[in-house]
Amino acid sequence: MLQFILRRLLLAIPVLFVVITISFFLVRLAPGNPFASERSYPPAVIEKLNAKYGLDAPLHVQYLRYLERVVFHADLGPSTRYIDRSVSEVIAQGLPNSVILGGTAYLIALVFGMGAGILAALKQNSSVDYGSMAIAVLGVSIPNFVLGPLLVIPLSLTLYWLPPARWGDLQHLILPAFTLGALYTAYIARLTRSGLVEVLRSDYIRTARAKGLREGVVLVRHALRGSILPVVSYSGPALAFLLGGTIVVEKLFLIPGLGNFFIEAANARDSFIVVGVTLVVATLLVLLNLLVDVLYALIDPRIAYK
Repeated sequence: MLQFILRRLLLAIPVLFVVITISFFLVRLAPGNPFASERSYPPAVIEKLNAKYGLDAPLHVQYLRYLERVVFHADLGPSTRYIDRSVSEVIAQGLPNSVILGGTAYLIALVFGMGAGILAALKQNSSVDYGSMAIAVLGVSIPNFVLGPLLVIPLSLTLYWLPPARWGDLQHLILPAFTLGALYTAYIARLTRSGLVEVLRSDYIRTARAKGLREGVVLVRHALRGSILPVVSYSGPALAFLLGGTIVVEKLFLIPGLGNFFIEAANARDSFIVVGVTLVVATLLVLLNLLVDVLYALIDPRIAYK
């Protein structure tokens, strides 16, 4: 197992290198200027700003300098959008908020999704099954930017139960977390239901029931362990995107997370923040996919990595 983990970590290095390279050149080749605004600066000021941030050098020189800074100094560069702040400082400010929001949304999706999937599988082809899966399809079909206002209008603007936006205490977390977790709840419910239905028809479940084990023991110890693998597989990349910050929800509820900073940086042509956030999300994706593979071996003893 240790050799497998080390091998995967080594393979992650070229993956992250490709992510840095592609994102760097895509952002730098995009039209626009980080110092363009409604107020036009004199050419001498623009020239000094470009020299300060190293934007006056040829593109390949900028790339090599940036790569050296990231690899040897773990420095993601300065921000042209937020003066006198580095990209690392901006990410350090936004990442905890995104982690709190994404982690809460994932827990909501896991609890409600698996609960609905298990209930639908146990009541297969009943009204409970059809109703749960209909709600799951509805959750997949409604995008975040539609669901968010649909929750804000009755709960915030009509009943005044929850604040409509901003970031602060637990009350500010409820609406964006449910908005963000709805899509993932629907997917987890469908995966849990399909996996559990298949496992409940298998021979070893019939054997466990024939031995006289209680239905709860059969479900928890045997059926769920075999049916949870699709959920674990889906949860790796889903959790990476959740923790990396979801742009629409953070912008909709004015949450100072990575997604909000990413949007503002893209509008301001701050290539340093755009590449830095992309690198952070890619790193989370690689690490969480590795965690999923490790969990596979722990959940299913038939899986062994060499």
